[in-house]
Amino acid sequence: MRTAFFKALLEQAELDERIFLVVGDLGFGVVEPFASRYPRRFVNVGVAEQNMSGVAAGLALSGKTVFTYSIGNFPTLRCLEQIRNDICYHRANVKIVTVGGGFSYGALGMSHHATEDLAIMRALPEMVVVAPGDPVEAARATAAVVAHPGPVYLRLGRAGEPTVHQGPIEFSLGKAVTVRSGSDLTLISTGAMLPVAVEVAGELSKRVRVLSMHTIKPLDVDAVLRAARETGAIFTLEEHSITGGLGGAVAEVLAESGDLRVPFKRIGLPPIFSSHVGTQEYLRARYGMGVADIVKTIRAALRREASDSYR
Repeated sequence: MRTAFFKALLEQAELDERIFLVVGDLGFGVVEPFASRYPRRFVNVGVAEQNMSGVAAGLALSGKTVFTYSIGNFPTLRCLEQIRNDICYHRANVKIVTVGGGFSYGALGMSHHATEDLAIMRALPEMVVVAPGDPVEAARATAAVVAHPGPVYLRLGRAGEPTVHQGPIEFSLGKAVTVRSGSDLTLISTGAMLPVAVEVAGELSKRVRVLSMHTIKPLDVDAVLRAARETGAIFTLEEHSITGGLGGAVAEVLAESGDLRVPFKRIGLPPIFSSHVGTQEYLRARYGMGVADIVKTIRAALRREASDSYR
């Protein structure tokens, strides 16, 4: 996703001289092409993320479209006050880009585990929250957030994520992408869990609907309600705490839908700090986020629902 993002950003910067990139002293292998081609539109503020957000807000309020970029929690939680007060309050045209959502940097420990970011960014007024599911979505998301006139949080994986979409897709902020049609049940995924969702669907049934909910805020309410009416159950998948992220957003929609009832379960990370360190795959497995574990969780939930319906 990271490579797809920077390729798309370069393409957008060639079309729009207002685009600036502000970084926190990292990622030189991927940011160097932008810095070399557009040196007057590139700023390395050093390890100073609060200053990075303030500089970005100032540039945006002078008419620029500004991308900030860093690892995991650093461009979000470390400078949350500046994002809230300087960027969101002023509706500044700043795009906050995180590389390493979830356990992408799992080997670096809890400080690099980005597992609460979606919930926190989603709570900020004026903020749009986007987590593309594969490199195709990452490229389309980059163009879409450039066109959006206001604050956006763009959450990327790290590198090497598989490509799910094998052809062109329709991509709009706030509109889910239907990856698989089906009527048995619906899997709604966000971010790098999309390839996992597709594998899980293949293990369960040919009639499992898979939605890539690349935009958490604004959520595609219509897609959620259609899934509730047309399929037998809904499960959300996210490499994020189950508190306040995709699962929380979908639960809010279902809870406020009136008399619409459908079996529903959030599948994600427990709302705790992980004491484990290791690869992304290792940490996913520790918390039941591998394909086999998710299939087992879904089947158990469906069995409980079927048993309860006969009582």
